[in-house]
Amino acid sequence: MLISVQALRALAAWAVVCHHFMQIFFDFHPSGPIGRFFTEKGAVGVDIFFVISGLVIYLSTVDKDIPASRFMLNRIIRIVPAYWLYTLVMGLLVVVAHPLLPHQVVDWQSFILSLMFIPSENPGGYGLYPTLNVGWTLNYEMLFYVLFSMVFLFQQRLRPLIVAAALFAVTDVLGRSGLISRFYANDIVYEFLLGIGIGVIYRRGWITERLWLPLLAIGCALLTIKQLPPDLRIINWGLPSAVIVVACISLEPYMRGSRLLKTMGDCSYSVYLLHVLVLYGGWLTTQRFGVNPYVAFAVCVPVIALGAWLSYEWIEKGLYRRMKGWLDGRREAKEVAVP
Repeated sequence: MLISVQALRALAAWAVVCHHFMQIFFDFHPSGPIGRFFTEKGAVGVDIFFVISGLVIYLSTVDKDIPASRFMLNRIIRIVPAYWLYTLVMGLLVVVAHPLLPHQVVDWQSFILSLMFIPSENPGGYGLYPTLNVGWTLNYEMLFYVLFSMVFLFQQRLRPLIVAAALFAVTDVLGRSGLISRFYANDIVYEFLLGIGIGVIYRRGWITERLWLPLLAIGCALLTIKQLPPDLRIINWGLPSAVIVVACISLEPYMRGSRLLKTMGDCSYSVYLLHVLVLYGGWLTTQRFGVNPYVAFAVCVPVIALGAWLSYEWIEKGLYRRMKGWLDGRREAKEVAVP
């Protein structure tokens, strides 16, 4: 894995953390320019995540012929355990602290649909959000994985086109016609294609190692994001996010070998899943004891970081390796048993 991409993934995760800090503690009513930036633009971390996801999935499967079932199973055991755990914790938090969190509601139907990555109206009445609200992005991720699993039936050169056609069919045909949930009628899904495109040009050696030009590109992309609303998300935020990803890859020589950046990138998924729970805990503390919100946030940050590292080591990496080893062992046993 490129360390530059890992560093960017960590940065994107923490941008989302700051965005949700402004939501939970201030109800998106910032008092200064930094708070306003994270309120209005912090969600762009999701767009960067999606571009990186397309890049990583493409690079990890290029020139490989993997059965669709094995690809999906590998993605499930990588993504699902941590998500299910934190969804359960969120459900328990909502039940226990409901009087203090009146806008958060959970029922069995929405909880089960959340675990199954099926979009549904949150019982709190604020949209198509799962029990662990940040899980809405994983519904798109799972859609991408399902559609991407089909590409192994085709030649390598056709695979990006197959994914593009499948995403178009789901989003602009089925989603916008109402044949499936309107949740999928969102052009944000095309950001996965931007990542795949970056993977293609990276493999061809078209991304060169530089310093000042990538830094300038990052500055221009951030300025574009600052000036434009997320109305046409694939254009206003998706393309600048793709520029940032390409620029970071160009900066790889300046980050290569950094264990800290690699670790931060490794923990980014757990940061993303865990942070809302910790922030709610910090917010409840401010409500009960009158703690300054920024002091509470200063405490939440190391708690999130430490919790995410433990989550990565014990759940994401540890459990994934055990489950994958068990599945590979069963697969080898079946192959040996076949005469």
